Amino acid sequence: MIREKEIKGVSGPGMLSVLIVALLGSVTSVGLAINSANGWLGAASALGLLGVIVLMAGLFMVQPNEGRVLQLFGDYVGTVRSSGLKWANPFYTKRHVSLKIRNFETSSRLKVNDVDGNPIEMSAVVVWKVVDTAEAVFQVDNYDNFVKVSAEAAIRKLAQSYPYDTDEESRLSLRGNPKEIADHLKAEMQERLTVAGVEVLDSRISNLSYAPEIAQAMLRRQQATAVIAARQKIVEGSVGMVEMALERLSKQNIVRLDEDRKAAMVSNLLVVLCSESAVQPVINTGTIYQ
Repeated sequence: MIREKEIKGVSGPGMLSVLIVALLGSVTSVGLAINSANGWLGAASALGLLGVIVLMAGLFMVQPNEGRVLQLFGDYVGTVRSSGLKWANPFYTKRHVSLKIRNFETSSRLKVNDVDGNPIEMSAVVVWKVVDTAEAVFQVDNYDNFVKVSAEAAIRKLAQSYPYDTDEESRLSLRGNPKEIADHLKAEMQERLTVAGVEVLDSRISNLSYAPEIAQAMLRRQQATAVIAARQKIVEGSVGMVEMALERLSKQNIVRLDEDRKAAMVSNLLVVLCSESAVQPVINTGTIYQ
């Protein structure tokens, strides 16, 4: 694998000053050769002027958070990262590579199947940057497109590893554990993109929903699950309240109840506490045994 090799490059302003002086000198020599009709001086001056022009082609600018990958006849020479005006061999090819932090969102209509086989739609926001310019340029054909394709592949694999939702507290799900899912997605993407000299800084699920063909059925399922969970909480609380009521009645000797009357009282209290609508009271004008 080709690894990045950083080089400093020659200071551009200093080299530019030397080339300007050499250019002025070459132009003056050409003028003198023309005036004196000296062929040898003219040829030497013309060659010198041509050489100065060729050397000036070696000047190039490096912006902040940018790298220039230098090649000589196909061979990798190094990467200039320091910003400013630089000079290098004019026969070097100088390829621009951005080192800035970039982000993108994958296709919002990416349809995948979760681990249970349910069709879902997912998209993610990915934050990344190039950390090795040599790998980014020489290991993959187009590192920008490679990042996007790898991100979609990582999302598909992630979806096939977890269910969309689950009732088991010990089981991770795409909807219920966003932090763990984001960490897994980041690790999955980094494993794929290391070869391209790219570092994944962050990745988050931005859109997660059931596919339209099963959305209504899954919505009813979620509603039923929510109703069952709510009922369980209500029953647990009601039983606790009934237990507390019987215990306090017995402890404070407010009233003595046999087992049948306790059962009737428990039934009435549970109806009152668990009912979805307001109950209608029945006033007993006799004793509790009537």
